[in-house]
Amino acid sequence: MAANVESMFYVRETPWHGLGTRVSEAPDSQRALIVAGLNWNVVQEPVYTGENERIEGYKVNVRDTDRKVLGVVSDRYKIVQNREAFVFTDELLGEGVRYETAGSLQNGRKVWMLARMPHEYIISGERISPYMVFFNSHDGSGAIKVALTPIRVVCQNTLNLALSTAKRSWSMIHTGNIQGKMQEARDTLFLAETYMDHLGKEFENLRKKKLTDKQVLDFIDLLLPVDESATSQQVKNVKRLQEDMKLRYFEAPDLKDVGNNAYRFINAVSDFATHSNPLRRSANYKENLFARTVEGNPMIDKAFQMVSEAA
Repeated sequence: MAANVESMFYVRETPWHGLGTRVSEAPDSQRALIVAGLNWNVVQEPVYTGENERIEGYKVNVRDTDRKVLGVVSDRYKIVQNREAFVFTDELLGEGVRYETAGSLQNGRKVWMLARMPHEYIISGERISPYMVFFNSHDGSGAIKVALTPIRVVCQNTLNLALSTAKRSWSMIHTGNIQGKMQEARDTLFLAETYMDHLGKEFENLRKKKLTDKQVLDFIDLLLPVDESATSQQVKNVKRLQEDMKLRYFEAPDLKDVGNNAYRFINAVSDFATHSNPLRRSANYKENLFARTVEGNPMIDKAFQMVSEAA
């Protein structure tokens, strides 16, 4: 992971990647830009062949502080500087916004910031803190993405469910009218209150949906299936993961008073998806885990769909 995280900071608790500069209090945007190592700009320059012939239609994005090449992009690509991203989130969340973590990945090719939103919610008697994450790439590999991520405070599990009734994320490509698109993002995320309201109603529905132990075990088998062609070692590995998820449902102290219901199961799956150790940890495993705070986690969404459709 050290090769992927170039610079970053975190507040108080060591985050998912275990790297970075610890700060005692969440900083404002001006301070966050510095402690996250994001106080640099991207400049665009022409691209030439080895024979010094200019390649039309393309430019190269270069970091101004150290001349690091971030990526080759089309000449339609519009830069969104790091400081502009902080200005955007400042305006979006209002005065007093504080940043919990921010930094760069892959030598500056990708940058992110995570800000705690001003209001905390009490949903079904539990504290839920919504966070806004802004994810950008300077290498032309992806869109700008902005998303709301609710966190269950007691266990730090993400509960960014894919609701059909409310939108929680937005993205834009680096072409066209960037400022107009940023305004569209502001308009979209001002609906965060709507998402949290719908999420609260969904939590109530999930709490009312009782699950038998057999249903839970069947759901776990569906989420973590054993392939018919699996070797004995592969079967053993999957069984270990299944046992891990079972423990998170049946034994987790923070869920003992929740009841045997779909809400408990969703939290157990979220805990597994967020905190369990994978069978094989790839070099960019932690980076991919963080990216799911924007994209949503397929396992959690599948579990949510299963319990929603259950009789």
